[in-house]
Amino acid sequence: MAATVFYLDEVPEPGAVAVLDGPEGRHAATVRRIRIGEPITLSDGRGVLAESEVVAAQRDRLELAVRNRVLAAPQAPPVTVVQALPKSDRSELAVELMTEAGADTIIPWQAARCVANWEGKAAKGVDKWRAAARTAPPQSRRAYIPAVADLHHTKALLEVVRTAKADGAVIAALHESGSARFAELPFAEAGAIVLVVGPEGGLDDAELAALAEAGAEVTLLGPTVLRTSTAAAVALGALGALTPRW
Repeated sequence: MAATVFYLDEVPEPGAVAVLDGPEGRHAATVRRIRIGEPITLSDGRGVLAESEVVAAQRDRLELAVRNRVLAAPQAPPVTVVQALPKSDRSELAVELMTEAGADTIIPWQAARCVANWEGKAAKGVDKWRAAARTAPPQSRRAYIPAVADLHHTKALLEVVRTAKADGAVIAALHESGSARFAELPFAEAGAIVLVVGPEGGLDDAELAALAEAGAEVTLLGPTVLRTSTAAAVALGALGALTPRW
């Protein structure tokens, strides 16, 4: 069985002792009941993975002897998910699912038809998404925690799309009106990929036209219409098979 992954801001060099405390330490020692002698993989969320062994355990703290340390290669091509804000009860779920599925960067987007509105509270919303991205990787044993950008409005998003297109990315705006099929886009040869996921009410006509003009392909993901909170995870799963990511 693979060792459980826990996260530290800085992972010590082999031979040193790492201390896992705070929320991570409480979860490891109290919830998971990890004991002396058990293996744990440590990560800084920026690619470092270190095999370690528990050498001391308290109620909310573990001490771990670091045995070795490596830098994991990031997945390629990198995938950025532009996620229109879901309703509050599914907002952080969307981030958790796309993090587990392999998103590298997440951009929250205040789209025209979003039910949620972060105006005046964008910093709080972004902080919640960053926390959700950080707590999801232990499930998937990821070495990289996805970066969550500040809230984007449509003007800023279109600039992201133009820049990515100029740099050779494939940009897919997921929508049921798409004439292109997701599996037919040249993802395998792409230097980077951007997925644009609309809100519960879908992308409006002006957004679709602006995204297409900026370089996005309006794309049909599959035969069914998915929730905004699950569409990115499904698309990321498909990309695993369509690119070298898997």
